[in-house]
Parts: sequence; structure tokens; C-alpha cells
Amino acid sequence: MLTGQMMDWPLLVSAILEHGAGTFGDRPITTRSVEGPVVSQTIARTAVRARRLANVLRVLGVERADRVATLAWNTHRHVELYYAISGAGAVCHTMNPRLHPSQFAYILNHAEDGVLFTDLTFLKLIAAVAPQLEHLRHVVVLTDPAHMPDPSELGELRAQVHCYEALLAAESDRYVWPDLDERAACALCYTSGTTGHPKGVLYSHRSTVLHAMGFSLPGAVPLAESDVILPVVPQFHVLAWGIPYAAVMNGAGMALPGPGLDGASLTALMNQTGTSVAAGVPTVWHGLMAHWQQTGERVPSLERIVIGGSAAPRAMLQGFEETYGIRAIHAWGMTETSPLGTVSTLKPSLAGVDAETRYAKLQKQGRPVFGVELRLAGGDGAALPHDGKAVGELMVRGPWIAAGYFKQPGSPLQDGWFPTGDVAHIDPDRYMAIVDRTKDLIKSGGEWISSIDVENLAMAHPQVAMAAVIGVPDDKWGERPVLYVVPSVERDADPDTLRAFLAENLARWQVPDRIVLVDALPLGATGKVKKSALREQWAAGHHATG
Repeated sequence: MLTGQMMDWPLLVSAILEHGAGTFGDRPITTRSVEGPVVSQTIARTAVRARRLANVLRVLGVERADRVATLAWNTHRHVELYYAISGAGAVCHTMNPRLHPSQFAYILNHAEDGVLFTDLTFLKLIAAVAPQLEHLRHVVVLTDPAHMPDPSELGELRAQVHCYEALLAAESDRYVWPDLDERAACALCYTSGTTGHPKGVLYSHRSTVLHAMGFSLPGAVPLAESDVILPVVPQFHVLAWGIPYAAVMNGAGMALPGPGLDGASLTALMNQTGTSVAAGVPTVWHGLMAHWQQTGERVPSLERIVIGGSAAPRAMLQGFEETYGIRAIHAWGMTETSPLGTVSTLKPSLAGVDAETRYAKLQKQGRPVFGVELRLAGGDGAALPHDGKAVGELMVRGPWIAAGYFKQPGSPLQDGWFPTGDVAHIDPDRYMAIVDRTKDLIKSGGEWISSIDVENLAMAHPQVAMAAVIGVPDDKWGERPVLYVVPSVERDADPDTLRAFLAENLARWQVPDRIVLVDALPLGATGKVKKSALREQWAAGHHATG
């Protein structure tokens, strides 16, 4: 083999920060803080504070490969933690505050976190699990001395409690980032744990930098120095989809909403910062659109939104584009894919297609970005054709795809591919469409019903704001679909009208026999509809159907 003669320069998270500070140093990172005021600092200032923070970590006894937990909203301080922890050679472990306390304690103990950085919002959660935490030595509250809580608010905590801003003020901003192996771990995220204990996905510096580059490609979510991106997706959920890395890498400004995720708060922050790009799950965009409909407010600077986490209904894609002139980009991924896997943008050859064809393509989860390969596997594991018809389990591989789980023996890979648990088809243009999760498919009378297809169709009706479909046992057919509906703000929902509407577009046996009207759908820790809770409600008889 004739090897190349190029420099062996490691791909490190710290290199992103230093590049951003040196090249785009004046670009803003604006935060609606937990304490209340909106604060803004530059990327250059963020780099200075991250270096101070790296020195703080040394004082707290953090060594290379140690896991350091964060329990925080999307803020400038949380961005500093991303870079300082990983840059110093430790592992940034983002904790999800929406998990059940028992899972929360399990994850902290499983990761063996010795230091925890927390926002003021979550002190009660820490107090609730304090006696169960086995490894915690230090808790750092992400605030200034004026807002420090009384230590008693942290319960029976054996760890020392510190003030973040006081620690930073006491340390120098002189720090040289260590020259790490790019394959060293830099971040740790746990799956949402819908069944069994959550599993840890351990990202490397290499995978994180490559993912940020893939995220930024023109066919994905291109970011420019002129952009301001608002990640509504929490920083505790798959590292905010990698946005804090991609934004700094490209010099895009960031607008960070803190705990203010309602439509009014998001609209105000977007207008204040000139946000041009935003990213979040469908439930967030439903709330934002409802706020705009009720108030008539707009965000003139907003050009595009990224929708991921769960399937985006056509009505949402079309509503943002045709009513507000905002391009909605449908994307797919999971914790194990860092998370970006596919993005749905139109090929140039489809530019002149009719609206029906256009939205049929855009509603799919899209084509793989460079760095991600897809295949479909049949029941026997054999590869299926990408003809838009064959349906099988979606398998993925690439440099930012998980090959195993933290502290868990064995590997989930099958012949080098990661099995996603999603059932999908891929058309000849390489657009991938999720049919359902394997656990959410409904088998009725020997035929499969896609809950996603029924949900998307239901949400196209003006009476429906949100919808979810589950399968319930049936003596005759094995399973039958039940449709849960949150009525729209402007209209009441009538089950007979909805059933007739569905019958116009679905086979008769696919139409739900029962429709349940609810005020809200149960949401899981990542903002997705928690179908397990709906199944439990149904089994317990807590429903009224039409």
C-alpha cells in the first residue's frame, strides 16, 4: 500500500471551538437565561470562558475519561460545558431531566459521574435522588452568587456544592487544550429507555466532528456565518442534534431559549435575535404554529425549520411553507446515529413537480447525508431492493453510528450494520420513508397497518391538532387501530366526520373503529408521543370513544 503524505491532524471538539473563536469570534450566542434576563456573548468570549472552565475541572479533580454530568437547559453556560469537558479529555454526559427519578439515579450511577453541573430549575430533582447517588463528589449550580440556593434545597446530598460563576472567576483563562486521540470518548447520551434501563451511547471526538461537518452540508442543514440558529431541541437530547458544534464550526450565531419553549417565548427570542433557522420536534412546531394562529404574530427572519424526532405530518410541512413562507426540512435520526441520518430536500430534477408529488417526497424522512449508508433487511436478514415498495427493517452504518453501548458487553450490529428498529422503504431516488416502529405496527386480520400513515392522514383534517394511533387486542382480528385525537383550537372534532374522512383515503380495514378525543397526548422524555402510556390507559379502561 502506498500511504498518503498528509498531516495526521486529529479531529477534536476543542479544534471546533478554537476555529470558531479565531475565525468567527464576533458572532453572538444569545441566551434567555434561567434567572430571567436575555444575555449575549460572542463565540470568542465563549472560548475564553471554556478555558477557565477547563481549569475549574482540574481543580475539581476531573481526569481524562471521567464522566461529567450536565443537567441544564439550552444556554451559553451549557455550550461552555460541551466544549470544556470534552476539550479537557473528559466525557460530557448530558442528563435528561424529564426521565423518571429512578431512571435518573440509575443513569448517574451507571455513568459514575463524579461532578454534576445543574441549572437552578432542577434542584428538586437532585434532592429527590440525592441519597441514591453513589459517585457524586461535586455539584456546581449554573448561576451567579446572587442567585445561589440554600444548600438545604439539594436535600441529603453528600457532595460539595459550588457556584459556577464564582468558580470561573477564580481561574485563569490560560489553558492549552490537550492533544487527544480523536477516537477518545467526548460525550455520552442515554437512550430514552422506553423498555428496560436506558442504554448509553458513547460518542468520540472523531464522530462528533464528522457529524458536525455532515450536518452542515448543502444537502443537509447548511449553516452560514450570516445565519442565527435556534435549537429548540434540548441540549440534553442527543447533544441538541449536534447544533452547538455545527454552529460554531460555521460561525452561525445561536439563540438559546433556556426553559422558555412555549410559542410566545420562542417567537420573542427569534425576533430579538433575527433567527433564520430553528430545529425541534413536531410537538414544538405545533405549539408555535398555534400561537401564531391565535395572535397573528410572525418571525420575518425565519427562513427554515428542521423537524425531527418523530414523523412530520404533511399539514405541518405545507402550513409552514404556504402560510408563512418557511421551508420545513424533514429529518430522521436517533441517539445511536449522533443523530443525523437522513434529510428530506428536493432533488433538482423534482423542482417542477406538482404539489402532491412535492409534499409526498418532503414528507419522507429523506436521503442519507454523506457519512451514512442505508439498507433494508427482510425477515431473513437478506437485503431488500430500494424500489419504494419493498418494506423491511432499516439498517444503518457510518462513522458516527454506534457500534455498541457503554459498559454493555456484545454488540447490536448485524453483519456490520446497526438495526434501527424502524420499518421503512426506500425509493429509487434514495428517499427513505419510515413506515413505523417495529413495536408500533398493527397486525389486523393478517394485514399490517402503519400507525404513522393513519396519524399523518388524521392530522391533515382541520378538526385535528395532534393524533396518535395504537393497536389494541381484538378477538376477531387480532388487533385493531384506535385513534387518539387532540381537537384543533378552532374546531371541535367529530368522530364520525373524521372516520368518513379517513375512509376516503384508506382501505376500509385500515380505518380505526374507535376514536378517542383527549385534551393532550402523553409525551415522553424527548417530546415524542408516549404510546406505551396510551396502551396502559386503554388497558385500564380510561377512555371514552366515538
